[in-house]
Amino acid sequence: MKISTALILVALKLATATPAPLERRATVQGFDISNYQPTVNFQGAYNSGARFVIIKATEGTTYIDPSFSSHYTGATNAGLIRGGYHFAHPDTSTGAAQATYFLAHGGGWSGDGITLPGMLDIEYNPNGATCYGLSTSAMVAWIQSFVSTYHTKTTRYPMIYSTNDWWSTCTGNSAAFHTTCPLVLARYGSSVGTIPGGWPYQTIWQNADTYTYGGDSDIFNGALSSLQKLASG
Repeated sequence: MKISTALILVALKLATATPAPLERRATVQGFDISNYQPTVNFQGAYNSGARFVIIKATEGTTYIDPSFSSHYTGATNAGLIRGGYHFAHPDTSTGAAQATYFLAHGGGWSGDGITLPGMLDIEYNPNGATCYGLSTSAMVAWIQSFVSTYHTKTTRYPMIYSTNDWWSTCTGNSAAFHTTCPLVLARYGSSVGTIPGGWPYQTIWQNADTYTYGGDSDIFNGALSSLQKLASG
């Protein structure tokens, strides 16, 4: 087959052309904290570009984080969007009981544009069995109990924080929540990695266990306007 000189020149031009730059998706820096960080530079975080913080409020049905109130006030005064999180203990009481306790001690939500929906932190058991002794079906039922109770009392679905490994192991990689609960995925590294549970993407990525101004580093997957929408309902 005879190829024209013109076609050869076009092919060479395409081969040597500078590729179009990849679109850079907007993100928003944030962080999460607990009483392990009793002193946090909220204003410094805000001045450096952070716009949100997730603050530990409760565990189980017996523990209130002693720094929650001061952290929440400090975050508010600095102009940060803020919200509380609950560390789950599925082996001690029902999901409904823990959601109710969380709501009574800092986990509430209002559509004021500066309050994130509460976050359920469900991950490795610090005191024993990886999955708290529950089967995958029982774990999914426990999470559903928490989620349903939170939604009934606030009209919002809570965010769910976990890792790909824990979610796959302890829920059987359940896709029961991917259309309702925003995913906060923990993975320390340069990329978010595998996203579990049928979620099409993570809403927030906990990308490092240190942050300059306190706690862990979190990256919101979107523009500030989308973060504000999450806090508005």
